[in-house]
Amino acid sequence: MKSDQPTQQPTPPQQTLGVFKPVGHVLMSFATADQSDVSAKALLDIGFSESEIFWYLLAEMQAQAETDIEAASPMASLGQDLNLVKAHLALALQGQSFIVVSTAEDEQVQRATEVAKRMHATRAQHYGMLVVEELVPPGTSTQQTAESPDTGLDMQKRARDDVLGPEADA
Repeated sequence: MKSDQPTQQPTPPQQTLGVFKPVGHVLMSFATADQSDVSAKALLDIGFSESEIFWYLLAEMQAQAETDIEAASPMASLGQDLNLVKAHLALALQGQSFIVVSTAEDEQVQRATEVAKRMHATRAQHYGMLVVEELVPPGTSTQQTAESPDTGLDMQKRARDDVLGPEADA
């Protein structure tokens, strides 16, 4: 099982409002393909099966995110769904690799979270039906507020800061 081999993916990809939303799964991103490979092995070692682990090469995630952004329903921008897809695209453009693991039970979410933290995932998110929970803090902020730009989900904040400057919120 290597991240440079053909990817096993859920088919069809789970979507909500036209964008990728793998409900009942944890999505993890890693700075390198080697980190994702080691993390997948760690998931296998703690009881996940190969059929529960899906790899996305950076080119695959980039293509999926670009397609989703183009096809997204206007409703997708009301919550964080579209922002999450934009964040995935940004991470893929940075060369990150992704693992999506099926987590039907809360205990599986906890085990996947432990692996994400231990393996230094850059992002780890649990997709519930209504809420996407950050399992490891993204960015450098240690204190974050749900549904705020501090969570790193709002790609619009960076553009706003570029125009107005960060002191606009001071």
